[in-house]
Amino acid sequence: MNIAQALNLKGEIDSYERQEAAWLLEHIVAMNALELKLSPEQELTELQQQAYLKGLQRIEQGEPLAYITGSQPFWTLDLKVTHDTLVPRPDTEILVETVLKLKLDQKANVVDLGTGTGAIALALASERPQWQVTATDIYAPTLAVAQENAVRHGLMQVKFACGAWYAALAPQQFDVIVSNPPYIDAEDAHMQKLKSEPERALIADHHGLADIETIIAQGKTWLKPNGWIALEHGCDQGRAVRDIFAQHGFSQIQTIQDYAANDRVTMGQNCLIE
Repeated sequence: MNIAQALNLKGEIDSYERQEAAWLLEHIVAMNALELKLSPEQELTELQQQAYLKGLQRIEQGEPLAYITGSQPFWTLDLKVTHDTLVPRPDTEILVETVLKLKLDQKANVVDLGTGTGAIALALASERPQWQVTATDIYAPTLAVAQENAVRHGLMQVKFACGAWYAALAPQQFDVIVSNPPYIDAEDAHMQKLKSEPERALIADHHGLADIETIIAQGKTWLKPNGWIALEHGCDQGRAVRDIFAQHGFSQIQTIQDYAANDRVTMGQNCLIE
């Protein structure tokens, strides 16, 4: 089987399925997209062919490509991904953009709660090297992946702490608390498509709002005066999250949409005055 024949096994030309197969093949034969395009007649070795066919089968069964290749691009970083982590999504870059637009102190203290691969914390640290960035996660093997990603990208200034939400932290106050917490209801139909990923990072009680409520309700204790909480949430949760912020006395509450015009990030400011 040559490269052209391998690509023809999956999807129509210009389809996402074909593109996904190309990414898989690039990983297996260690070529970039241009090299793959210029080498249609190159034969796969037996081992490469077996790995490619097995990878296509795993994709057909609903497994994310990132679990097969072991990495996922996010922001300007290429992040290690394992079955202990969620696969970082492009929508989460909206959360990074939102925080970067805030007017903060040059040495702002920022925490990413439930960091997973470290995507948010590391993206922020890469753009604002003077910030003090901490990343937490409740599950030690997941946190180890984030730490490895920090080393991979030379972001050694990022600190890591293991524990549930604020319980992971020593007493301090932050300019920004940021999180992409679990926000999917256990009965949500989308869970069927996410069955390969860890449920603990996806599902929350109270129709997906329980962890968001915890982060907001306890957040004021951990925020500096006029500090911010910024959270990713489901496309149908914008109003509910704004209501939670309002119930806990936050101001400047706003929801930011993703590039598909879906509600994606809601933020609120601690209205205490120094």
